[in-house]
Amino acid sequence: MTEREILLKKISTYQFAMLDLQLFLNTHPGDSETAEQVETYRAMLKPLVDEYEKKYGALTKNAAEGNKWGWVKAPWPWESGEDC
Repeated sequence: MTEREILLKKISTYQFAMLDLQLFLNTHPGDSETAEQVETYRAMLKPLVDEYEKKYGALTKNAAEGNKWGWVKAPWPWESGEDC
């Protein structure tokens, strides 16, 4: 597994955990412990996303701050020379 794949795996793991907890909060809106866990995962996710975007380009189009088309300037997956 490449460094890029490892980083994406970590990112997707935290994103999944956050989504799952947020769905739980839809039916348990007063559960402050779960809400705190979502924020903990969000804080752990941010440096991973920042590292990925610094090395490999934006994960989402919203990542291009101040330039709504900046995300398309990064190489497309098939242009990186790596197997996807």
